[in-house]
Amino acid sequence: MGASDPFLLDAYSQAVTSVVERVAPSVAAVRVANGGGSDGGHGSGFVFTSDGYLLTNSHVVRAGRAQARPGTRYVVALGDGSESAAESVGDDPDTDLAVLRVVGTASVPATAALGRSADVRRGEIAIAIGNPLGFEHTVTAGIVSALGRSMRATSGRLIPDVIQTDAALNPGNSGGPLLNSRGEVIGVNTAIVRGAQAICFAVAIDTASWVIPQLLRHGRVRRGYLGVGGQTTALHRRVVVHHALGQAHGVRIVAIEAASPAALAGLREHPEGMLGEAAARRRLAGGAVRQRASERARLARACSSSRSDETSARDLPDDVSGWASDGSHGHRDCLKRSSPWDFSIPMPT
Repeated sequence: MGASDPFLLDAYSQAVTSVVERVAPSVAAVRVANGGGSDGGHGSGFVFTSDGYLLTNSHVVRAGRAQARPGTRYVVALGDGSESAAESVGDDPDTDLAVLRVVGTASVPATAALGRSADVRRGEIAIAIGNPLGFEHTVTAGIVSALGRSMRATSGRLIPDVIQTDAALNPGNSGGPLLNSRGEVIGVNTAIVRGAQAICFAVAIDTASWVIPQLLRHGRVRRGYLGVGGQTTALHRRVVVHHALGQAHGVRIVAIEAASPAALAGLREHPEGMLGEAAARRRLAGGAVRQRASERARLARACSSSRSDETSARDLPDDVSGWASDGSHGHRDCLKRSSPWDFSIPMPT
């Protein structure tokens, strides 16, 4: 060992222990009890508000099932050793996140501060606290191995901006916090690669910060819906030159779902099956639309009064500001434009 190694190791230990001392009281063991009282599984979570709201994984509250069973009950063991009942506020299987609310306790011992995963860099210290295999309040530490990973949720959607870490996770760590050296939550531990060593994943806290308000307000995440299937395809050089397009790729339409917002907007499967840049700018956004489209559901709901078909209004994408209105579709005429689309086409323990 070099002369400075003991000092560095001691500084590392002090960083980890100080984080654990501050955050560990906010970490809870979550136990799921089925309607008949049988054990439905367990996981981890952490309290992030002083009035007892707790963030965990969707697959924890659903006990690994497609839906939580009726009569499911939750018991959380807090960092001070007390146990309390909890009730489900909402969950989002598409990002594997859920919110519970601790009930029956006057106050929570501590809360965890949410950081910003956008500021995280590879190589930073990553500290995980959870309840692996039933061993409550276990601490493991490592580094942030990679950023911007994608992981498929149980619903089939891809979870974006997943953090990869080598901090050891095991079944039961799900829902626990992944922390930086300042004690801020940068991710929610969610998955491991079985058969591999030191390859673990956490949902970025920036994703959670977008999901939490919707769960608190609606109990679910309301996402935009287009109803179009497409793929990025190269445009013929003559087409690019003739129309003076600024890009050499377009969206090939391979399917239009009946009665979907895309069908209402007039999109159809062209014999060539291709939308170039000009048409795309009027009608269709690329992959970046999915999250931005979810911000403004009230725009589509405001239009529902102008049609007797309430289902069509409910299924419209939440942000339809970039749709062209040429008078041929009365439902689109009532939608107000506010901002252009971004048409860049980029992608359980």
